[in-house]
Amino acid sequence: MKFAMIGAGAMGLRYGILLQEAGNDVTFIDTWQPHIDKIREQGGVYVMRDHKDRHLTKIKLETPETYDDDPDMLIFFTKQMQLEDYLKRCEHFFNDRQYAFTCMNGMGHIEKLQKYFADDKIIGGTALIATVLPGPGEVDFMGKRGAGMMNMCPLNEKPDDMCYQLFNELKKAQMNPTLTNDFTGTLMTKVIFNSVINTICTMFEIPMGEFGNFKGAYQMGRQLIDEAYDICARAGIHLVSTRDEEMAALDHNTRIDMPLHYPSMYQDMIKDRPTEVDYINGYIANLGRKYHYEAATHLFVTQAVHLAEYHRQNEAKRRAAEKQRAEIEAQTAQTA
Repeated sequence: MKFAMIGAGAMGLRYGILLQEAGNDVTFIDTWQPHIDKIREQGGVYVMRDHKDRHLTKIKLETPETYDDDPDMLIFFTKQMQLEDYLKRCEHFFNDRQYAFTCMNGMGHIEKLQKYFADDKIIGGTALIATVLPGPGEVDFMGKRGAGMMNMCPLNEKPDDMCYQLFNELKKAQMNPTLTNDFTGTLMTKVIFNSVINTICTMFEIPMGEFGNFKGAYQMGRQLIDEAYDICARAGIHLVSTRDEEMAALDHNTRIDMPLHYPSMYQDMIKDRPTEVDYINGYIANLGRKYHYEAATHLFVTQAVHLAEYHRQNEAKRRAAEKQRAEIEAQTAQTA
C-alpha cells in the first residue's frame, strides 16, 4: 500500500517506519523545520529501541506544500491543536478515493477529518504503544519489537476491503491490531485511560511506574474512571471494557508493561509545548456538562495540568531574567 504519514513525530515515525519495513511505500509529511532539516542533513532518522541499537533509517520526507503524490491511505499523527492547520495545508492532494486513518490521542479530531473525508473513508483507532522523540531527527521505540497493541474501527462501523488491507499491513508491521465494532466506544475507552495516566504523570512529572506503585493509585484512578464511565452511560456510549477491566489495564500498563515510560503529555510539557489535556480530561468534563453531569475531578485535573504548564513558563521566565541580570553584572564588572 502507499501511505502518506501526516505528522512525523514519535508515533508517526513508529507507525510509518514499521509499515515501511513491512514492504509498504511510505512518505512522511511534517512541518517542524528543525526536524526536517536534521532528517535531510542525516539522510534519514536515527532509530533506537529502549535507548539502544541506534541506527539510521532512510525515509522519504516532504512538507505539506511539496508533497504531490496520490496515496491510498493518509495516516494522521499530529497533536490535536495542530490538526486543523495540517489539513488546510495538505488539502491540495486529498481526493475522494483516499482513506484517512488516525490513532491520535484525545477527542475532537474526527470532526475535523469529516470536513475533508467521507464517513465511509475514515478509520479511527487507539494505540497502547510507547514511543519517544528525544530530539530532531531521532526516535526511540519503547519496548521489544511487537510490544504494545492497538484497536481500530471504521467510522461507519462497516469494515470494507481497504479497512481489512490496512489491518493486515498493521499486523505485518507487528502493531498487534484488533478490529472492533464500536467506533465511539473504542476511542472513548482510550481517552479515559489517558485521562488517568497522562495527566497525573504530567502534573507530578513522574514515570508511569511511580504512579502505578503508589498506594493511592487505585483510588485516584478509580475516581477519574467512575466519573468518565458515568458520563458515557448518560451519553449512550458503550465502552469496550468494563470499569474493572480498565483499572486492571491501568495497573498492568503502569507497573509491568511501561514503568519507566513518561507519557506523551509529559514530553510535551517539559519541552514547553501545549498539552492535549483539554482534548482528554477537558473533553470528558464538557461531555458531562452536555448530559447534566458535573465531572468535578476531571475539571480539577484539567486545571491542575494547566497550572503545571503555567508554573514551568514562569520558571523559564525567571531563569531567563536571572541569566540576563548575571550577564549585565559581569559586563559591568569588566568595565569597572
